[in-house]
Amino acid sequence: MSTAVAGKPSRGARIRVGLVGIGNWARHGHVRVLSLLPQYELTAVFSQRRAAAEDAAARYGFKYVTASLDELVNHPEVDLVIVLTTAPQHEEGVRAAIAAGKDVYCEWPLTPSTKTSEALVELADRSGVRSVVGLQRRLAPHNRYVHDLLQNGYVGKLRSVRLHVSMNYFQALRSNALRWTIPVENFSSVIAIYAGHFLDMLFTATGWPLSLAGLNANQFKQVTIKETGEVFETTTPDQLVLAGTLPAGAVVSVHIEGGKRNGSGVQIDITGDEGDLRVTNRSAFGDVGDDYRIEGAHGDNLPLQLLPVPDSYDALPSSGLPSAVLELAQLYAAYANDVAHGTHTAPTFKDAVRMHELLDAASASSETGRRIDLA
Repeated sequence: MSTAVAGKPSRGARIRVGLVGIGNWARHGHVRVLSLLPQYELTAVFSQRRAAAEDAAARYGFKYVTASLDELVNHPEVDLVIVLTTAPQHEEGVRAAIAAGKDVYCEWPLTPSTKTSEALVELADRSGVRSVVGLQRRLAPHNRYVHDLLQNGYVGKLRSVRLHVSMNYFQALRSNALRWTIPVENFSSVIAIYAGHFLDMLFTATGWPLSLAGLNANQFKQVTIKETGEVFETTTPDQLVLAGTLPAGAVVSVHIEGGKRNGSGVQIDITGDEGDLRVTNRSAFGDVGDDYRIEGAHGDNLPLQLLPVPDSYDALPSSGLPSAVLELAQLYAAYANDVAHGTHTAPTFKDAVRMHELLDAASASSETGRRIDLA
């Protein structure tokens, strides 16, 4: 039994969590991670579908099923509120957690609106609670290793960076579970979700753009729900192309596309004046064995050699979890370490706003045809 006082874990105590929402990713990712890490305790769960919350409690060992959001955030045995609803529902859960004085985790996108997300940053700051946003890929072992290789001069002065990300899903035919990704106002497209994740990953390693030009494309103008046959008109983008400049003059190009039939995955090419790096993964949402491969060459006209990620970059307990789930585990491990040691390594709502602003700039550039300078 935890010895922490209500809502505030003491040093060395397990962090008692309350989940708001228990959908597919909550079960596939969050619950498995929280069960893996010894720093956490599954305490409470709330869902608008009471039966789903009761099933999760029975299956995964939550101590309490709460009858309302208010009951969960104010529960004396909840230290961290984890908001796992859809993006349009995030604000309600986050505001309730902050009002209760609880640290709060929220999935990316933080909200559908930059202005709303900025308001949540201010609210969390005024209340003195820690905020965490689900931009977990920046903390993956491969990305931290790439960051350190660049900082230690493996490629010399950075000259160019190229990222291509593609995935089979988000096609014109979608399951009913992805119905909420169709309306543009939900900010839940392949661009909003995946561009946010992968651009944050990339720029945490390479440095953030100083300016960019963007192109949003909508090639699936109608989306059909396969279970019902319903057809929806949509202007939600399914491809994003970016070109920009990084600090010290390096150039960056990005292409992110949903609905790719075959050969999808991730490829990053990094060029410097003394060497090169290539980072690849056969999947944009990794299953077991879908691990990132880093290759590099320091010198001139040399073949790329495999650069295994040192074991020191991964302190997680051993498990057979999928690679995408282990990325999430790295974020939760970072937050637990932050709480224990007073550090700030887990991404916060401020990082979410920075990504909102970057995607806003890409949209503005696409609409106007102009290059946008970033603050």
